[in-house]
Amino acid sequence: MENQTIGQRIRALRRSKKLTQVQLAKIAGVSSPAVTEWEKDSYQPKAASLEAMANEFGVTTEYILTGRGNPNATKKEQSNVAPVAPRMAPVLSWVQAGVFTNVQSVDMSQVEEWLPLPEECTNCFYLKVQGISNNPDFLEGDYILVDPDVYYSDVQSGDMIVVRKLEDATFKKLVIETDGSRYLQALNPEFKPNIIPLDEDCHFVGQVVDCIRYTYRAKRRTRMN
Repeated sequence: MENQTIGQRIRALRRSKKLTQVQLAKIAGVSSPAVTEWEKDSYQPKAASLEAMANEFGVTTEYILTGRGNPNATKKEQSNVAPVAPRMAPVLSWVQAGVFTNVQSVDMSQVEEWLPLPEECTNCFYLKVQGISNNPDFLEGDYILVDPDVYYSDVQSGDMIVVRKLEDATFKKLVIETDGSRYLQALNPEFKPNIIPLDEDCHFVGQVVDCIRYTYRAKRRTRMN
């Protein structure tokens, strides 16, 4: 397949596994439009995506890039190091968080972005921070990792949690007073309202267990001839 382009090889490998572009995007940790652009040869996959696809297809990254090598030989046969496919978690929208009941209820075909999943997490997902309510600890554009498997009864005062009320979701610090009363508080003292009561319409979604902040992320562009 050396006479094929990278995009044509990706398309052929995807179809040989009977995968949709959405399914391959999840494996590669990108949005489904990115797979479309790969297969159109608009630009090439990044190293992490190439590695994930090579592991899935049982080929080397060199084969995807150049077409050289045996497409039926797995990486394990060509290397002494067994490949490890990265585990990825979806980046959900706040709209999806607002109707969240469990991970299985989310339509993953609507997810456009995936980020690496820590080893200790199983059903975790990411949310992209909006607004200034929790500045400076959490800035707009940060990605918070939410663990929905944590029991609400186990969270402690001071923990950051995600709560949905009706069809809106928010994340704030949980405050538990000595009398047992609970409420949410914004970390930014200038943000109003700073206190949000927890009532019967509030439903615990999960605990914030990590945060990713990208100081610089460039949009990949194709080289012009």
